[in-house]
Amino acid sequence: MLRYSKLNDAQILKRLMEICKEENIKYLNDGIEAIIFTAQGDMRQAINNLQSTTFGFGMVNSENVFKVCDEPHPLLVKDMIASCTKGDLDGAYNVLNHLCHLGYTSQDIISVTMRVTKTFEMTEFMQLEFIREIGLTCMRISQGCDSQLQLSAMLARLCEKGISHIAIK
Repeated sequence: MLRYSKLNDAQILKRLMEICKEENIKYLNDGIEAIIFTAQGDMRQAINNLQSTTFGFGMVNSENVFKVCDEPHPLLVKDMIASCTKGDLDGAYNVLNHLCHLGYTSQDIISVTMRVTKTFEMTEFMQLEFIREIGLTCMRISQGCDSQLQLSAMLARLCEKGISHIAIK
């Protein structure tokens, strides 16, 4: 069995740009960024996502990539995290509810939430606290407690941490 290490974003970007040039693929930069995000360091996944998006839509943009890959859009998840950092539970819950109505599973939502949080602009302490809560929720979901209630409780805890962080400032 061969085991490959994850590639960094620059390596995947370089290869995707070569493929797009060679195959005359129409793309927008946000589409290439979306492919890199969904590939999670796996070149094979990146190429498959590029091919699927191209054949499915003829144009590689972020909206089309996330439709093909069936993942919640990171910008929506980013809005949810931003609401939590401000302690806005209603705003965060509205985004979560929207994602659930779009048909995404708890596992889909929690995995994208973890990836977005790792790159979200916030203090290191708050980021570590958020990652800890998201990780605990991910563990509960993987153990079978797979419901929107788990995600809602996570948002409440994240908002609580956001409020306490604001109070410390």
